[in-house]
Amino acid sequence: MTGYTLVNILGGALILTSMLVVLSKAPRKAAFLYAVQSLVLISLFVVLGMTTGSTELYTWAGTGFVTKVLFVPLAILFVCKKMGDAGAGLEPKLTPVKSIVLIAIEVFVCFVVVQGIDLPTAADVKPALAISLAHFFIGLTCIVTQRNIVKQIFGYCLMENGSHVTLALLAPQAPELVEVGIATDAIFAVVIMAVVAMRIYRTAGTLDADDLMELKG
Repeated sequence: MTGYTLVNILGGALILTSMLVVLSKAPRKAAFLYAVQSLVLISLFVVLGMTTGSTELYTWAGTGFVTKVLFVPLAILFVCKKMGDAGAGLEPKLTPVKSIVLIAIEVFVCFVVVQGIDLPTAADVKPALAISLAHFFIGLTCIVTQRNIVKQIFGYCLMENGSHVTLALLAPQAPELVEVGIATDAIFAVVIMAVVAMRIYRTAGTLDADDLMELKG
């Protein structure tokens, strides 16, 4: 098995874990599943670094472990603890079957799109590239279909993971500073969204996005 084949297999594992994050009802469970997905992402960075000889990707893997495997899930778990896991029983707007079908369509469309990409760095990793692009739409699906605003945070996280993989696949020699910038943006974004979610819950007493569609006062 070549390194690029393993990268594509890990890309498939990313889709599976992303689907589990979207389908999970409780934010607490989604946090653990996101940590698992991030471990897959780190593994992809390591394998890609070994295959391409890019030492920069090892730094990406280390930074990603701290921010994605540890910090983001712990931040969400902290929010859940503060709010007593409120909103864990909120049903999404789509049934699990419909969500799976929608995600499958998004992945298929991205597979079709990447066939037209003719770049030397993408020649051997087109399946993984398609999956990384699909993460943008999967994250958007999570944001749109979830009623729990804490679960919607994971939509942003999935989109960020997808952009991370895309950059690693197309520019494996990118400087470590690029990774630091991406990780920093992600940390601040998650912190801000978590704080906003807690303030909404304290003010409105709900995490249901449908209850926040109308302004009052």
